[in-house]
Amino acid sequence: MHPKNLHKNGYPMDALCHSYPALKPFLVRAKSGNISIDFTNPEAVKKLNAALLHHYYNLEYWDIPDGYLCPPVPGRADYIHGIADLLKTSGRDQQPVFGLDIGVGANAIYPIIGASSYNWSFVGSDVDDAAIKSAKAIAGKNSVLASKFSVRQQTNSAHIFKGVIEESDRFTFTMCNPPFHKSPQEALSGTRRKTSNLSRNKEKRSGAKFAGSQAQSVERRLSSAELKNNAARGQAVNLNFAGQANELWCEGGELAFIQRMVQESVSVKANVEWFTCLVSKSAHVKPIRTSINYYGATSCEVIEMEQGSKISRFIACSYSN
Repeated sequence: MHPKNLHKNGYPMDALCHSYPALKPFLVRAKSGNISIDFTNPEAVKKLNAALLHHYYNLEYWDIPDGYLCPPVPGRADYIHGIADLLKTSGRDQQPVFGLDIGVGANAIYPIIGASSYNWSFVGSDVDDAAIKSAKAIAGKNSVLASKFSVRQQTNSAHIFKGVIEESDRFTFTMCNPPFHKSPQEALSGTRRKTSNLSRNKEKRSGAKFAGSQAQSVERRLSSAELKNNAARGQAVNLNFAGQANELWCEGGELAFIQRMVQESVSVKANVEWFTCLVSKSAHVKPIRTSINYYGATSCEVIEMEQGSKISRFIACSYSN
């Protein structure tokens, strides 16, 4: 993980429970003797996230509606720290920093970490009514975010920046964790595969030491665990996908979404210094670079992030001289 990532050494359960007592009922003892939580229990995962955000980022309130993605905090923090490094190396970290989180979701994780860690200000945008309502509640119920985070609704899902970025806006950067899958069927297939892996490896994980290595690999388990629990309660998994389709899939998948983002960035290049986006598949980097060059960006960077054995990345481009 990034050297500044507060979670690189794992989760201090005693300290978390002291700061956030609501986590304590969800603790379990692994075969190794270490204290953990059951990552197949979405409520336990939600309480862990709330505890982390309270303990490390001074949040007084955090919650999300049932069925919405509960993202792992450690991996999300790495993206924020990676952007901070990008701004520093490009000499743009000395000014007030104003970020735009495309697809802020119900959880608002990126603005929370960015505002708390670097005192950045954020606008978060989303197409989903419930996500907008939840993100606004998080912004309004936390003093640390009161003047740092606002939310705008994207009323046209065909657009990314249009309708969100106003003529007078000047953003230091935009960021995005785009939908990965190409269709509900592909998303469902991927979830079933992850759920199968989660069940098959549960015994192995329960005996593992709950420290840095588990914190680094938690992202895969959180997303699959949420949907496994939905299935266990008798809910139709495909309905869960349909309810939050914008979080899970879009036509053409990740590559098509990012290509559309690059194309649309041209019309707002005067309003943004750095456009950034997570890229899940390394094979997508080359065609995205080609598009960035085609549309005349003057800078293009790919920043890799390591979390245990997992390597992720985000791509950044700028039209500034």
